[in-house]
Amino acid sequence: MAQKLKFGNGTWATKEGSTLAYNDENEKYKPLPFSFERDSIGTRVNKEGLIEVVGNDIPRIDYTDSTEGALLLENSSTNLVTYSEDFSQSSWIKNNCTITSDNSVSPDGTQNADKLDFTTSNGEIVRTTSFVSGQEYTMSFYAKTESGTLNFDYGNMNYVSVSGTATTEWQRFELTQTLPSATRYPKIQTTEIGSLLLWGFQIEQGNLSSYIPTNGSTVQRAAETCNGSGNSEVFNSQEGVLFLDTKALSNDGTTRTIGLSDGSNSNRIHFINYAVANGYSVNYRVSNSTQVAFTEIGNVLDYQKIAFKYKSGDFSLWYNGFEIDTDSNTNMMADGVLNTLSFRQEPNSLPFYGKTKEIGYYDEILTDLELETLTSYRSLNEMVTELNLNAL
Repeated sequence: MAQKLKFGNGTWATKEGSTLAYNDENEKYKPLPFSFERDSIGTRVNKEGLIEVVGNDIPRIDYTDSTEGALLLENSSTNLVTYSEDFSQSSWIKNNCTITSDNSVSPDGTQNADKLDFTTSNGEIVRTTSFVSGQEYTMSFYAKTESGTLNFDYGNMNYVSVSGTATTEWQRFELTQTLPSATRYPKIQTTEIGSLLLWGFQIEQGNLSSYIPTNGSTVQRAAETCNGSGNSEVFNSQEGVLFLDTKALSNDGTTRTIGLSDGSNSNRIHFINYAVANGYSVNYRVSNSTQVAFTEIGNVLDYQKIAFKYKSGDFSLWYNGFEIDTDSNTNMMADGVLNTLSFRQEPNSLPFYGKTKEIGYYDEILTDLELETLTSYRSLNEMVTELNLNAL
């Protein structure tokens, strides 16, 4: 048994146009890069916990929720707020509120966060914004206080606001609402007199995404693609194990695919195919006919360790340390068919948008003990962190 492809697991190498998977059998290093594209800038949280901008076609390794980092892939999104960091602009309506520009250090590590002093208990900052009526939009921003706490309401995109409490630590507040009309007035309104440090305001159609900075106009972050690692010498069409540690960015029922295939939809292993809300499926397809399909329920917003084992008469699915499905199918692909691993269904559909901490591929099946170890948490701390548990 050999691990023929490694990706992530704390080891990352990126450059313009690619991110690296590799094979290091017999102490011989062989690069197996994914081709990467994003026709715009993007932002990520770096190892120091700061938000930073990366250039066009540079893959983003994000450390928001993992000390080892995760490849972040997102669909396109546009920040409709034209001044996301400058609240002194006239496009922001201030009522019982004064602005001190560039007062404090923001989440990007520079002194560009504005201070908002609310002089009454109903002071507010409001933005007039044009929307598509009936569609979902997400409002988000970073806020903190200089000392103590400050209570406020935010929203009003559909005539409803929710409560928030700022502390002395930066937090990202977000709210998704369906818009009843084309022009609305998203706002932050205090419920007490006090000061708020504000930075990184964003309004986008759909679910929350990574921060998109603006300075005078709306800005679109382009969709990302990451495809084409490996070849027929790496992958065994008739026997092997495909392992993934990944999570989705939203639970909206969208199909998101990571596929090991022959470059088409005829012969492939579809891995983590989010075809239903809060669930996934894995299947083995031969000559355009599905031979094995495992469909399970799991919290797609948490990292999940899943391994798919395939061999004639011996298919199984392992999830977070447990075997949860088996199949005795014997109809297998021809030898040498599988040749590419992509974050999509080949040839070009159902792209995967989410975070990936690790991919591993083995060209022979593993024992049950090896599969249990591979898909188990390496420590109590890792389990608590990845499953969003409360440590007692």
